[in-house]
Amino acid sequence: MGRYENLQTEVFSVFASTAWVAETIKTYPENYLAVTPGEEFLKVYPIPSGQGINFNSTSGLLIIDIFVSAGAGPSRVNQLADKLDLYLAGKSISTATAAVCQFQDSSLKIVGTDKDNSSLYRATYTIPFNYFGVQ
Repeated sequence: MGRYENLQTEVFSVFASTAWVAETIKTYPENYLAVTPGEEFLKVYPIPSGQGINFNSTSGLLIIDIFVSAGAGPSRVNQLADKLDLYLAGKSISTATAAVCQFQDSSLKIVGTDKDNSSLYRATYTIPFNYFGVQ
């Protein structure tokens, strides 16, 4: 596998972990369409955008769109962002590929009612990362 596929595998390993699955927060990759209207979920997509220390490394942003039921206020968005921080902010992850993905500090932007589904309220959680692939 190449660095982009390895990066995706590393990032999604967090959301496939036993601990995250126990949170019962539905989490999908970007471009996933089968979502029930009004149902809470997250969409995850890493965006590699910078150079790394070698050909197999990169830096970038992990973007996670948070969707919750519209009309219930911002509390649930903030709870989910705090939960994501527990798993990502300041953490390093490494799986069988021997690569390491290090996350920095996150930010949260409230987007508002989702333009594609008015039963959902949306926010965007963003966290920079450095991915160190193996040579």
